Order: sequence, then structure tokens, then C-alpha cells
Amino acid sequence: MIKATKAPVLFVGHGSPLNAIEDNKYTKGWQEIAGKIPRPSAILSVSAHWYTDGSKINDAEKPRTVYDMYGFPDELYKVAYNVPGAPELAKITKDLIPGKVLIDNSWGIDHGTWSVLCKMYPEADIPVYQLSVDGKASAEVHFQIGRNLRSLREKGVLIFASGNVVHNLSKVDWKMDGGYSWAVEFDGYIKGKILAGEYQDVINYKSAGKSADLAFYHPDHFYPLLYVLGASETTDRISVYNESCTLGGLSMTSYLFE
Repeated sequence: MIKATKAPVLFVGHGSPLNAIEDNKYTKGWQEIAGKIPRPSAILSVSAHWYTDGSKINDAEKPRTVYDMYGFPDELYKVAYNVPGAPELAKITKDLIPGKVLIDNSWGIDHGTWSVLCKMYPEADIPVYQLSVDGKASAEVHFQIGRNLRSLREKGVLIFASGNVVHNLSKVDWKMDGGYSWAVEFDGYIKGKILAGEYQDVINYKSAGKSADLAFYHPDHFYPLLYVLGASETTDRISVYNESCTLGGLSMTSYLFE
């Protein structure tokens, strides 16, 4: 039996769903990552868009594509990312997480996952399964769940988290290329803490000061980052991709640990 290559962990700032049907600097960044890392045996996705009461995991053999966005061009709803699931890995993953984790196949693969993976792995031939973000858990708990998932890397599973470090849709300006000063400040604060290995300051993100108050009003897009930090090792090399803010109130900054 050939031992699987230890997989990296990846946080992606996914931004607008339109990235799935566009060719831009962000999608090129995702493609660059895919070309750099070993091909995963499977992908465990923690998406901001499956935000639930308690932790849930899907174990469908053929998870459905979820079009969980509204008011976009018809072309976006025609994107098909029909990946195989990973039932056996879902069970292993469930058992790694302390406490109650429910099997739930009422969801599927949402746009936080497929809008990025359709660019990274367009062949859709790598098994994908999703773990939800527990909306009632603290930031520390999300980080600890990431710690519990570390051993999946030894099986060649890419732990893939999708959200945005800055995600304030109430402040979005569709005509703005960069970010507001508070968005750039918070994004830079988080980057500095990650590169310094000061993860407790990321968990306690309010320590960033006033910029944290505007970075997001709800932590659904921030919490996926904590799973990746938890699953990382002190020996990992950190690479930063797509470092920028856009539309005023979104950060696209992505982190690879390998």
C-alpha cells in the first residue's frame, strides 16, 4: 500500500460567486495553488455557507450542487460541479470531532465550495464532502475542531476552508477595486498574526480594535479560517495568495499551509 502524501491545509477568500464564471486575478491565484500542491485524495470543505445549529457533516455518495445565491446571471446557475462524495472519510471525520456531530445530506456542495474548486479542479473527479460551521460554538471551539482534524492530512485529505477575513456586505461598493481603510487594516492585522504564529490573537480577533467592529457583523465567513489554523502545524510553510481587499468590504486574502 502506498502511503498518501501529507496534504496541506488551505483557507480561501471566495468573494463573489461570479468568480465561478469569470477569469480574473483571484481565479488565477486559485489555479496557481492547485498546480503547486499534491493532488488530494479527497477534499474536506468547511464553507461559510453551511452555518448550522451544531456541527453537521454530509456523507452522500453523490452530493448535490447547491445554488445558495440569488439575483445572479443565469449562467452561474448552470455551473455543474458533480463531484463524488466521501462516505467513509465522512465517518472518520465525524469520529474525530468530540461531541455530537450529525450526518446531514439535506445540504450538499454550496457555492463557497464549488465556486472555487471548479477553478482549482475543473475535472470534478476528486471526492468532496462538507463539514458545517457550528453557529453556536465559540471561536476557540472552531480552532480546536481544526486541531482534531489534523490527522486527515496524513490520509491525503485537503482541509479546505472557504470564507472571507473581511465580509461586510452592508458596506460593499460594486464599483470599488480596493478596500476601505478599516478593511485593509483588519486584513493586515490578521495576516501579521498568522505569519507570526500568534493564533490566539486571531481567535480573539476583537484585539484588532476598531477595524474588527466593521470587518464583519456576523462571524460566519471568518470562522472557517480558524479550522485551517487549528489543522496547521508549526512546521508548515505559509504562503499568502490573492492578498487584497475588493468592493470596499471584502477580503480575498488566502492562506496555504504545507
